[in-house]
Amino acid sequence: MQLSVIILNYNVRYFLEQCVLSVQEAIAELDAEIIVIDNNSSDDSCLMMKSKFPNVKLIENKENFGFPKGNNIGVEQARGKYICILNPDTVVADDTFVKILAFAEEKQNLGIVGCKLIDGTGSFLPESKRGIPTPWVAFTKIFGLYKIAPKSKLFNQYYAQHIDENQTGKVEILVGAFMFMERKLYLDVNGFDENCFMYADDIDLSYRVLQLKKSNYYFHETTVLHYKGESTIKDELYMKRFQDAMNFFYEKHFKKSWFFSFFIQIGIWIFSFVKMFQGKPKVKPLPESYILYSENTNLFEKLASILENKVSFLDFKKEKMVNSSLILKGKKTEIILDNHYISFKKCINIIETLKDKNITFKIFPKRTSFSIGSNSRNDRGQIMKIE
Repeated sequence: MQLSVIILNYNVRYFLEQCVLSVQEAIAELDAEIIVIDNNSSDDSCLMMKSKFPNVKLIENKENFGFPKGNNIGVEQARGKYICILNPDTVVADDTFVKILAFAEEKQNLGIVGCKLIDGTGSFLPESKRGIPTPWVAFTKIFGLYKIAPKSKLFNQYYAQHIDENQTGKVEILVGAFMFMERKLYLDVNGFDENCFMYADDIDLSYRVLQLKKSNYYFHETTVLHYKGESTIKDELYMKRFQDAMNFFYEKHFKKSWFFSFFIQIGIWIFSFVKMFQGKPKVKPLPESYILYSENTNLFEKLASILENKVSFLDFKKEKMVNSSLILKGKKTEIILDNHYISFKKCINIIETLKDKNITFKIFPKRTSFSIGSNSRNDRGQIMKIE
């Protein structure tokens, strides 16, 4: 078997359904399998998988084992030469795995391959490619120094800014939302460290692969949509978790950095001070209008009823959505992409191409009764039932 796609789920039932649908499309012409591991979700994720995807291997853990152990359980049962660790809040393009498999087969001493990730607004996620977070590199990240001189090697290492987002090349650290590698290599390094703190597991795995003299790559020729969620909100808790993760990494591979601990504590104090004056986050306004990109008039009528006739219809066969001039200037607009007629790859392309502060996006996945998306990388996401 060529490929095993490993998806670890915890309480994101609707995102999981969309993710599995997109992966099924992407492996249709491959000798591949999907393995979903559920970490004792309290929603109906497992019930959904059994009823809608009976042919997908489902592993039901009786407790939440966390990210490292959950993925290790899945890889243990995988049969593919290659594995892909994939977050459930992702959408892959139809040709994602075909392209990455071809790329991997050409490389010698292959380590881990990551790809271009965008969030639900179409913005590039810089963690798609990173450098080894030495104390200095982590310091430049926490205090935003990488933004000051992105071309300077002194400041640009955390997000591997020496490589453009639209350029394939060797990098050191890849993100756990999408990690493609040989299963044998994963087992050779004993997979994810089950003692890892949050935010350190992917850094640690990437670094251990480098220690075997393998090459990790950022591959830009396919784009994957990654909805982020509340765990990425930049607050005091985030800073504390980041500190714990870096300390774990340093203690395991180097030695504990008092330099880093001192300056990260200053960073936490600064964040706390700023938060005192920011107050509560502003509630984002609802869209003023909606555009359905489809050819399904029945769906249009349902949405018109749900959205109080604020939705207009764009027949994708007759009109091309090529730029944001279709959107009323300055008006908050949401675009609903009907996956029954538009491929996941085209949905991702539209979101990336039309990204704009006044536009939000939702996908209506095929064979479902909901639309789904995220208006910000700091949001858990939005789901609208369409019965």
